[in-house]
Amino acid sequence: MIRLRLSLCALGTALLAACASSPAPAPVSTAVIAPNANLVIQGIPPVPQSLADAIGRYNDFRGHAFADWHPTQREMLVSHRKAGANTAQIFRVTTPLTDGEQLTDGIDPVVRASYEPRNGRYIVFERATGGNEVAQLYRLPLNQAGAQPVLLTNPDERHSINTWLRRSGRLVYSSVPIDRTAQGGTRTKITTTLWLMDPEKPEARRKLAELDGGGWFAGRPSPDERLVSLTRYLSANESQIWMLDLDSGVAKQVAPTAGSQEAKATYAPTGWTPDGRSLWIASDRAGEFRELMKLDLASGRIDRVSGHIPWDVSGVTLTEDGARLAAQFNVDGRDELHFFDAATAKEVPATALSKLPDGNVGAASYHHGRGELAFSISNAQGPSQIYSLGTDGKVQQWTRATGAVDTAGFGEQKSVRWKSFDGTTISGLLTAPPKKFSGKRPVLISIHGGPESQASFGFLGRNAYYVQELGMALIQPNVRGSSGYGKSFLAMDNGFKREDSVKDIGALLDWIATQPDLDASRVLVTGGSYGGYMTLAVSTNYADRIAGSIDVVGISHFVTFLNNTESYRRDLRRVEYGDERDPAMKAHLEKISPLTNAAKIKKPLFVIQGKNDPRVPYTEAEQIVATVRQGGTPVWYLRAENEGHGFQKKDNQDFQFYATVLFMQQTVLK
Repeated sequence: MIRLRLSLCALGTALLAACASSPAPAPVSTAVIAPNANLVIQGIPPVPQSLADAIGRYNDFRGHAFADWHPTQREMLVSHRKAGANTAQIFRVTTPLTDGEQLTDGIDPVVRASYEPRNGRYIVFERATGGNEVAQLYRLPLNQAGAQPVLLTNPDERHSINTWLRRSGRLVYSSVPIDRTAQGGTRTKITTTLWLMDPEKPEARRKLAELDGGGWFAGRPSPDERLVSLTRYLSANESQIWMLDLDSGVAKQVAPTAGSQEAKATYAPTGWTPDGRSLWIASDRAGEFRELMKLDLASGRIDRVSGHIPWDVSGVTLTEDGARLAAQFNVDGRDELHFFDAATAKEVPATALSKLPDGNVGAASYHHGRGELAFSISNAQGPSQIYSLGTDGKVQQWTRATGAVDTAGFGEQKSVRWKSFDGTTISGLLTAPPKKFSGKRPVLISIHGGPESQASFGFLGRNAYYVQELGMALIQPNVRGSSGYGKSFLAMDNGFKREDSVKDIGALLDWIATQPDLDASRVLVTGGSYGGYMTLAVSTNYADRIAGSIDVVGISHFVTFLNNTESYRRDLRRVEYGDERDPAMKAHLEKISPLTNAAKIKKPLFVIQGKNDPRVPYTEAEQIVATVRQGGTPVWYLRAENEGHGFQKKDNQDFQFYATVLFMQQTVLK
């Protein structure tokens, strides 16, 4: 109302006189939010303090992620951001629903940690710096006052915890060189080195094997700890299982059989039988979906176990005695638990499932000694919370999510489907605003990354503000190339078919126009990483059908991206996007890249980037910002100097959130 009065007062003398006789308006606050010193701001208007005050309560949802069970005691490690903290850290929870003991601290987050496997005297955790993903391993003694983390690894390489040898308490971890240590700043050849180390004597580590490529990871050791299963990831549609002899260092391919002519498929080891003669594996060799299978190592025979469940197996955990197996299946974007008798390989009725809380199951893991199953649940009403299922069938809650908003009334996501240009059915998740919002609602299309990720059911976090308070409809599409819908669908966007996934969004825009409660004239599109590329591609292909776009750490040009991404990722990305060294493919990638077509971007653009991003280098953001501005289109740019592939620090996330709402107010909510 104040704005309306001031604009009328500017119209003429008569109105000025009328205004002069009116009561003086209340003073309007001019305070603004000052970005922290690590944020670079370009083109973004000042963020009013009043806006931050109005939406700040949506900034503090805090859940818990399961990390590990203690080897002997009933306690666990979880990752959590405590009240007032800027990053997630590791906590030890010894009793359900009590505050955990904080173990790690620092300016960078810690989400992955593991107990020493014999008696839990210390933990080993991973931590990178400033979002650079060059993770280092640290040992932290427990129950020692004032104990400080001890660096275990070479800072010039990136490292990852793989598995433990429980008998000896030694750790198998992997190391990959990074570009900054290479001559010329890039590497033509990448290797993964597997090491065996006693974390209390890191100087005596032993090299197990040096393997070509960056897609290697060691799984559980055999019961006698002579062998370790390896996964060799080649692409989203192809992987292999190898076996590494820990004494000789010889690695041998076991699935698919080396030299076999069978079609490409994915294989991953998930656990051993107690006698060490067979592996439980996940594979899509028999059909469209990854099934739970059993591989006999002597004969190579593979038996199907979960063929009756027409969805991907997404996680497997076994009891220490190998008698019981719990498997997660991704059912149309929601993970569900199924239980199997490991001796008979038959699914067993799970009467306790009816008592499990509703929601999407996250990480699930059996306690090594107790046979108790830890698992996390997220749903529309809250972020990840951890529960356990005891051998007596009782479910107990271990952690409780916190926040400043009552989420009980938050609406559930629902699946929606539409036909794309070629008749392919595409699905997505729709979260509708509360009924208090009348009329056609503006739409936010949020596209996942990967590209082989998947929009799944769960808590929306800050995104809930757009739905609950701004009245926007949120659509999270699973365009072709998304996981969860079969291996054929997963491969439908590869190489020269890249823009077919962009057309899936074009078809979504058509569908939105047919919906009586959605406003096709007020559509905003956003996405991160590959979703950022999709956002930019939609901005160039459908500029007349959107009101604006928000690109978060997105690819703007495939050739420059492939040239500049960290070398350990390059070959894996070439399989997905195409090999730019091939002239025909390079020409195609040049043609479809958003940077090439930046002149077509006519609606406001907001670009968000971390300076230390090793996946999509910040230069991808800088070049699209500069080029679009040259065409006269307004561009907001937010860069964090202490972040990588997406913001992880709360103060940076908060400012991104405030600026995003401001952008929405100036595009689809004005």
